[in-house]
Amino acid sequence: MEKDRRDFLKLAGSVLGLGATAPAAALASTGGRPVQEEGTHWAMVVDTRKCQAKEGCTACTDACHLAHNVPKIPEEAHEVKWIWKEKYPQAFPNQVHPYIEDSLRDRNVPVLCNHCERPPCVRVCPTQATFKDEQGIVTIDMHRCIGCRYCIAACPYGSRSFNWKDPRPYLQDIQSDYPTRTKGVVEKCNFCEERLAKGQIPACVEACVTAECGALLFGDLSDPESEVSRLLRTTNTIRRKPNLGTAPSVFYIV
Repeated sequence: MEKDRRDFLKLAGSVLGLGATAPAAALASTGGRPVQEEGTHWAMVVDTRKCQAKEGCTACTDACHLAHNVPKIPEEAHEVKWIWKEKYPQAFPNQVHPYIEDSLRDRNVPVLCNHCERPPCVRVCPTQATFKDEQGIVTIDMHRCIGCRYCIAACPYGSRSFNWKDPRPYLQDIQSDYPTRTKGVVEKCNFCEERLAKGQIPACVEACVTAECGALLFGDLSDPESEVSRLLRTTNTIRRKPNLGTAPSVFYIV
């Protein structure tokens, strides 16, 4: 009996610890696309002060969800979301103390996939449906996703949603530029990689500019002269749960 238990634990460890046991070549590529450390590294800066000043604004969420056919499912347990807002203590639980100012405690903070440099979701995916591309974007090949939800368990930011239902009946205006999903797959923010390929900025950033809020800034971290790089050099920013060592590519001004 004890031997059977040891064999089971070894097998489970080989699946859950795929990032530690799989050959480097298997982890370094997905579908023939190598994950490169050099080149463009997309990143976002969120100015929570400007976002809070535009109280009640949902322009970024509305634009993102419309562009990517994200369904509006009334049941909270089945909710699908790419970008949304959380209170500061929930977004930054390890950066709160009893004497934090009230305005910060009550601040609504836009949150999304952090497109980590060391994403735990990539390490646990058994089919390599989740991978980091050559521009630092953590993305999902939904055709490879088998719905195991290991990535959801591994993500420490709650940035992934699972389609418990067929999302299509909940879509009113289907955008032909982005595919709809099926029941049983995971989805999340992809930094609008389909727009970046056309030389456009992410839909949420564009909507934030149009709404005259200016809380979202997007650019190339590998370019020292980009606006994002200059801002990070001159402004104090924080990242979500930095103690985990995931190195998020989304930075916050508070």
